[in-house]
Amino acid sequence: MGASPSVPELVAAAQTNAKASENRISEVLKLLDGQNGSDAQLEELRAATVALELTAVDIFSVFEARMQNTFKRGPFARKLKTMLVAAEQADLAERFHLYYLAINVLKHGKGASYRELLNDPSTLIVVRPAEDTVADETLPAVGLIDVTVPGFFDGLSTTILEAYHFLENR
Repeated sequence: MGASPSVPELVAAAQTNAKASENRISEVLKLLDGQNGSDAQLEELRAATVALELTAVDIFSVFEARMQNTFKRGPFARKLKTMLVAAEQADLAERFHLYYLAINVLKHGKGASYRELLNDPSTLIVVRPAEDTVADETLPAVGLIDVTVPGFFDGLSTTILEAYHFLENR
């Protein structure tokens, strides 16, 4: 049995999967061109959006699991943010924290992370008020966190890789 892929290799694979989902989303949206789509188009849009959400949750979770041993015990994300701030990496600490909150919302829905993101002035994460989320089967998938906005997954990947290199080089 070979060695497990490294975090950068896993991020690269996740980026490939995310790009495929983003391309599917873009293609369907171009076909819809602001019009109501067929059931098949709307289902394809929902499936691609869910695939992108799952890819984001998966890569963040894998990163946490792989790097958890950096700290003896306790909440990984909180300890990493504290360490980044102490190392004068405030921008990375803030981005990591916001993506951590976004992934929590994708995993758990409304809760403390959702409320914190709603009150955050950052434009890094697009948060939708719960009453704006779509349950109507005739409309495209829209969740509490809009993972389809340009740059969401690239930003997540960059943040994970920067945090990984920070931890590896300390």
